[in-house]
Formats: sequence, C-alpha cells, structure tokens
Amino acid sequence: MPDSNDKKINQSIIKAFKLLDAFTEEKKTWGVRELAQKTAYNKSTVYRLLHTLSSLNIVHQNSNDKYSLGSKLFELGNRVSIYKAITNLTRTPIKQVALDIQETVLLSILKERQVFHIDKADSLHGLKINTSIGSYQPIHATASGKLLFSFLSSIEKEDIINSTKFQSYTQNTITSKSKLLSELDKIKDQEYALDMEELESGLVCIAIPIRNKKGNVIASLSASGPLSRFKMENVSNYISILKKGIKDIERAFSDFESLP
Repeated sequence: MPDSNDKKINQSIIKAFKLLDAFTEEKKTWGVRELAQKTAYNKSTVYRLLHTLSSLNIVHQNSNDKYSLGSKLFELGNRVSIYKAITNLTRTPIKQVALDIQETVLLSILKERQVFHIDKADSLHGLKINTSIGSYQPIHATASGKLLFSFLSSIEKEDIINSTKFQSYTQNTITSKSKLLSELDKIKDQEYALDMEELESGLVCIAIPIRNKKGNVIASLSASGPLSRFKMENVSNYISILKKGIKDIERAFSDFESLP
C-alpha cells in the first residue's frame, strides 16, 4: 500500500482506486451510499469521485443510479495486452540489435502527439539511457519522433505542428516550424532520422521506420549512445545493423493499421 504520509502522493487518486477495487465479479454494481459504507468515505466524496470517473468512462452510471466499471478500463486493458503481445515477439530481436550495434535500442510508436516507447534493450557498454519503457518524449526533439512525424499525411503534420510548443532542450533543438518541416522532408526521403544532441547534450540517436504489411510506417527502431562514440561516416553501418534486426520486429506489427 502507498505511504499515506508521502506528500508526493495524490490522495484523491488513491481514493478513486480504492473505489475501483470494490468492483468485483461478485459485486459488479454499487450505489453511492453503499460504496461510501464499504470504503468508509463520506457520501459527498464518493459521489464527486464517481462523477469524475464517469466523465472519463472509467465507470458507468446505470439507469437505476448505480455504477459499474466502464469501457475505458477495457480499452486500457486491451492496450496493455496489445503491447505485451508485441513485446513478447520483439524482445529477442531488439536485444540482438543492441548487442550488434552496441548501443541502447528503443522500439517506439507515435501516441498522443508524442513518442511513446514500448520496448527497450540497454547497451552493454554500461551507459544507461534515462528513457524507460512506457515513457513519452517530444516529437520535435527526438530521432524517433521526427521519423514517425515525417511519414504522416500533410493534414496530420499541419495539425500537430500547429500545436507543438517547440520547447528547447539543448542549443541543437529545432525550435521553428519551417526548419522542422524541412527536416521532415529530408527524413522521409532518406528513410532515417538523427537526433544530434537535440534532446540531451552529449547524446545522439538514429532511427529507422518499421512498416506493417501494407508498407505503412507504424513504429520506429532507434539506437542511442554518447556523441563520443558516434561517427557520421558510420551512419550507413548503423542503419544496416538496425535493418538487419527489423525483419522479425516487423512481423509483430504486420497486421496493425495503427496502435491504441
């Protein structure tokens, strides 16, 4: 159980999950009064939490004013199942790519206008990249982000770029719409993207596309390492190693149009 004295923990979220824990196979629906008795929260707190959860489709209010679990939890559960199924197939080839390229390798998709990392294999050199599975990174400052962005339709690009804040992370971060669009055109033509210390000083990254069976780009495979080990003249070799490992990985994505 979470430490209730930890000031960093949001108590409302803890209370909301305690409500959700009450929904079981044996007891699928709850009224406000009985749920308040079950959790020892006052009725107004339970009602407020249920109202918020209902607005998010996490719970559903029935016609008799009782609540049951909503479709959002089913959706989230399916996401976990999908990502787990994919990573069960990709984990071995990703580890092999990391071994061959001797850098940290990430498998990523575009989600909520950001890069979302769904699998990772660490470098054997001992350099630990802070990026973790399940984390997000900005689309304009990462190799994977720019790569996935470059293969979107013109309408999607325009929509995303108009909402991008272009936060600067280093002196190399792209912070203008025109420069990013120019970079995206270049990336789409060459079919790989570079992050030259654009997100983190001293760190570089190279990313290539992963396609489904229709040939549409649906994910990216990238390798990240320190600038001291990266040489521009070796880019073609890096790409060759990534492409060598991508065949087995693409099988995991072959039937997907997109990922949730």
